Amino acid sequence: MLDAGKILVNTLVRRSRLPSVAALILALALPALAHDIPTDVMVSAFVKPEGRRLYLLVRVPLKAMRDVDYPRRGAGFLDLARADASLKSAATLWISDNVELYQGDERLGPPRFAGARVSLESDRSFASYEQALAHLAGKRLPDKLELYWEQGLLDALFEYSIASDRAAFSIRPRLERLGMRTTVSLRFLPAEGVIRAFEFHGDPGLVRLDPRWHQAALRFVETGFLHILEGTDHLLFLLCLVVPFRRLGQLVWIVTSFTVAHSITLIASAYGLGPSALWFPPAIEMLIAISILYMAIENVLGSSVRRRWIVTFGFGLVHGFAFSYALRESLQFAGSHLLTSLVAFNIGIELGQLLVLVLLIPALDLVFRFAVAERIGTIILSLIVGHTAWHWMSERAERLSRFPWPSPDAAQLASAVRWLMLALILAGLAWLARGALRKRIRPGPPKMTE
Repeated sequence: MLDAGKILVNTLVRRSRLPSVAALILALALPALAHDIPTDVMVSAFVKPEGRRLYLLVRVPLKAMRDVDYPRRGAGFLDLARADASLKSAATLWISDNVELYQGDERLGPPRFAGARVSLESDRSFASYEQALAHLAGKRLPDKLELYWEQGLLDALFEYSIASDRAAFSIRPRLERLGMRTTVSLRFLPAEGVIRAFEFHGDPGLVRLDPRWHQAALRFVETGFLHILEGTDHLLFLLCLVVPFRRLGQLVWIVTSFTVAHSITLIASAYGLGPSALWFPPAIEMLIAISILYMAIENVLGSSVRRRWIVTFGFGLVHGFAFSYALRESLQFAGSHLLTSLVAFNIGIELGQLLVLVLLIPALDLVFRFAVAERIGTIILSLIVGHTAWHWMSERAERLSRFPWPSPDAAQLASAVRWLMLALILAGLAWLARGALRKRIRPGPPKMTE
């Protein structure tokens, strides 16, 4: 791209009667061409501790590492015979200076540059660490190969000194500057245990490659807490849920019902027990909009605690699937502590809900006390939320209609039967709990007086 810009400007200089204009174009155009940022960049990396060394093996497209003077020859081809110094400079500037590796809480020192080479985009050696390492040490591309630098890949190896390959390692891959959208596919090969695969988009922050249970738990508590605060549809559902019922005794039953329900489907889905059809996630999104709309309508028409907590339980099962889809990409950070992470995520959700309720209920009380009567205010709020939910439902139904009607096979039918059995069991438990609730709140017989 840069060479094409030079050719264009040189042509303008030769043909133009105003060389100064052409020079101005050159001054303005070449920096822009030199600093073009790729749209999508895919980075592959391995981290392997071995003895007293930790190896970082990375593959990055050359076009993503800008501001490096790659030697060229002929019509702009990469001069592979003279490229070693530029490759080392690019690898240091764009990779090792940005990637932060930690042993425990201590950042590892500057690494030793152990080698680099150019590969073709068609090369598949990064399928495994052993193949990638052998490819780096193997025969290089011919010096006379006609390869534009934007079409090459840079493979680089770095060595870090460590105290032990059994230590706890963390990484912060600050590689988001490589492109508009940067994806890092990283595999960690511990001295003991299974290979852990990660995929990061942008800056994931500090990632513990083999987290302890409490480290995973803290991360997922934070994830659940932020998820509930960032989910507009879940917040509107909470608003509709508690507008008519703001006393502690009423809220305990309703919120507990929602918590138990979404915990069931969240955990089941995370363990692969939920439906895997492509149409199911958009169907869940539509059902969430329906749940908000139903709650809004029920608030306008009138509801009771007995009916509300049962309805909340049913809709909580739906919201649990949505939570699991939001959690799916984050489960790579759980390490070997899947159940702990799921429970921690649930705790984070409940803490977020608690914060919302602590702020929402006093605010509603103030509005209903000083601004508008409670019944009128409930209707107005419910109509506004219901209007929003109606539009969401329409948009999501249109999106769902693009999927073909499912033709279930034997495995899907078996999964449907299992979920139907679970639904029947939950319905039976709900019926028993409703009976217990009726007995608890039913007034006793009047006392006899003499």
